[in-house]
Amino acid sequence: MLGIRHPEKLHRLGIINVPHPTVMKRFLQRDFEQMRRSLYALFFQLPWLPETLMRAGNWRGASLGLRRSWKNNAFTDEDIKKYKEAWSQPGAMTAMLNWYRAAARYQPEITNGMRVHIPTLILWGVKDVALSRRMARPSLDYCEDGRLIFFPEASHWVQHEEADEVNHHLIDFLLDKISREIVK
Repeated sequence: MLGIRHPEKLHRLGIINVPHPTVMKRFLQRDFEQMRRSLYALFFQLPWLPETLMRAGNWRGASLGLRRSWKNNAFTDEDIKKYKEAWSQPGAMTAMLNWYRAAARYQPEITNGMRVHIPTLILWGVKDVALSRRMARPSLDYCEDGRLIFFPEASHWVQHEEADEVNHHLIDFLLDKISREIVK
């Protein structure tokens, strides 16, 4: 939304596994596969119950949810330990779930064609369990100057699973802008 509503604040936009808001809304209204994939977000709308179930058994629910959504090499046991420490901070899990709660309650107004007018790079893990890859290309269609790169073996956590390649693409994308500005 920042790239759509306030493009003057950005030079470039890099997105990892996030559909355009209009595409997401359309898929949530018409696509049964995406509706099924998004059921977890519906569960997060409930007060206190998601936090309680995730916290139970030393964050067993939260850990299982994370582990079921990625390839084996995305997170180490040490990473999971750090997540549990973060989740254990007072109010942390509620704050994280509130993102989903707010996203459901405060839909962006669809205006001005919702075009993205700044150069945009979309990186997408094909094996994402939460977001269908079928939303990637329609999202690219909203970008005046967009590029889409699929990661065939990556999940929702492509930035962990393919960190070197993701960083390479982001750096090249950002440095291209810098080198263009230097030439001016």
